Amino acid sequence: MGSKTKSKPERWSPIIIEAVQPEVDDGRYPIKREVGDRLVVSADIFKEGHDVLTAVLRYRTIKETTWHEAAMAHVDNDRWSGHFDLRENTRYLYTIGAFTNTFESWRQEATKKSQAGERIESELLEGRTLVERATKRAVEPDKARLEGFLKQWGSSGTQETQLAVALNEELSQLVERHQERMAWTLYDRELKVVVDRVRARHGAWYEIFPRSQGTIPGKGSTFQECEQRLPAIKAMGFDVLYLTPIHPIGRTNRKGKNNSLTPAPTDPGSPYAIGNELGGHDAVEPSLGTIEDFDRFERAVRAHGMELAMDFAINCSPDHPYVKDHPEWFAHRPDGTIKYAENPPKKYQDIYNVDFYCKDWFGLWNEMKRVILFWAEHGVKIFRVDNPHTKPVAFWEWLIREVQDRYPDAIFLSEAFTKPKMMKMLAKAGYTQSYTYFTWRNFKQELTDYMVELSTSEMKEYFRPNFFTNTPDILPEVLQQGGRPAFMFRLVLAATLSPSYGIYSGYELCENRALLGKEEYLDSEKYEFKVWDWDRPGHIIDYVTTINRIRRENPALHELDNLEFYESDNDQVLFYGKSTADKLNSVLVAVNLSPFQYQEAHLRIPLAALGLKPEDSYQLHNVITDRRDLMTGDSYIVRLDPKVEPAVIFVVRRWTHREQDVDFFS
Repeated sequence: MGSKTKSKPERWSPIIIEAVQPEVDDGRYPIKREVGDRLVVSADIFKEGHDVLTAVLRYRTIKETTWHEAAMAHVDNDRWSGHFDLRENTRYLYTIGAFTNTFESWRQEATKKSQAGERIESELLEGRTLVERATKRAVEPDKARLEGFLKQWGSSGTQETQLAVALNEELSQLVERHQERMAWTLYDRELKVVVDRVRARHGAWYEIFPRSQGTIPGKGSTFQECEQRLPAIKAMGFDVLYLTPIHPIGRTNRKGKNNSLTPAPTDPGSPYAIGNELGGHDAVEPSLGTIEDFDRFERAVRAHGMELAMDFAINCSPDHPYVKDHPEWFAHRPDGTIKYAENPPKKYQDIYNVDFYCKDWFGLWNEMKRVILFWAEHGVKIFRVDNPHTKPVAFWEWLIREVQDRYPDAIFLSEAFTKPKMMKMLAKAGYTQSYTYFTWRNFKQELTDYMVELSTSEMKEYFRPNFFTNTPDILPEVLQQGGRPAFMFRLVLAATLSPSYGIYSGYELCENRALLGKEEYLDSEKYEFKVWDWDRPGHIIDYVTTINRIRRENPALHELDNLEFYESDNDQVLFYGKSTADKLNSVLVAVNLSPFQYQEAHLRIPLAALGLKPEDSYQLHNVITDRRDLMTGDSYIVRLDPKVEPAVIFVVRRWTHREQDVDFFS
């Protein structure tokens, strides 16, 4: 027989804490919330035997060194829940602790024995000892209250009167607060939550090429001319003005009209081919103005109640200063040349990609951080990042954390139209918002399935969607073929399904001229100066303004995870709604998904979800047309003509009373 080796566990957990929610990838990545939110945390918490447990939710900001605690309550089946309020734009840590509530366990045992008619003198001594120990640990004023209970206990003559003192709820709370935490167990990890400002969740974006905001054909506009466009953009109701790159543009292999390789001498080139002898990512294209002009423009944007977002594209033209000053940041082929960027079948002959795996990779990383911080110091706190899925995820995780440590209000939007897992990973790694597949979701079932995934799966903890209807690179087929009705109904979908959405300028003009067989704009302003007629016939500026006003006035539309889909008997009519938690604001939306045909649908109004009873009267107020219908019951027929009104947005108002033939609603 061989000898047996005895081993002693180095540590063990008396209490089981598992199935913690919310938690992303076992705590590897943080969840996301916004200032003013209440973070609700739940977990399964239990141990062997019949001991009574107490659980606490521990939390602190990353700046704090001590933990705060919030009590957790037992829900059912060993499930516990607690919450705390997120008051700062910073990062928080949270975890869970649990211990045996010795005094409550004693109280329950003593009560059962007393009710069974047993003598409990010994048990009462045990209970009194527990109170005495808690008293020694307490500080004023709790200490004095505990001493008062001990005095009352000592003057009680019978076990019934002593037990009555022991069962006092105030005493129970005092002892629980100060008793030794027996079998104290901490969850085996500290979880993280990034608390962003509210703009991270909710906002309407408007994208422009700054050089195409002027009035003179063939001439690019300046920041000063862009400033003249601000009142009109703000009047449409936008919160964020997003600029495509504003840096000096390369001259080598400069692209001409419609992406041609033979530019005319006056062609400005693509602003995504960044850098020439006048500077790179921290410089301003001279035709737009100076850095001082940019600063003035940024202040003007803020004065109009909007915020500036900047495009961060890690592209370098062959003329970029990096190519000369830091050749080690680029991968050179055997003949010494640098390969231009490609995404077959697309070719970008005017762009070099940097090499994130070069020997001086950390020097490159730090330079990218310096660029972001440079613009943050000039007032830019929102960055739309071009093609982040072509750079290492670890770089983004590092960069975003570094920037937000200095500027917690910085927001990063991921422009990654790529595989689902990479899109999710970039969000986990730190991206505040993400572009989505909404642009290509057109039919009822696929829209429903996608929205259910975004709003109810684990994605809701870390992936904030930003629904762009179009981009300079993407003119979807539905807009090309569907004309003005398509522009209207896609706007409603984007603006009401997602708390954040955006349009690329020209959308309000229903601009839908495309290159044959492609999702590319014909005569795209990526390659030329444009002068737009902002009042041209057929525009939907008033419609955009109305939809943005409705978004702004209805807080139910500021959230994502409150989205519910409801019954419509027509596969071409999507019916859904959102309500605030208190039901004080409820919005129902029905959209005709066909830009070509009139549709009629029988809608089932979700009375229970609206906090209404079958016999209640209520009003459906179509806030697009201002039509009001007084309703009882759950049946409503909607008729949607895509050429006139492709969607309805109802605000539900509860009937309160009638006075002198005037309807009043809450």
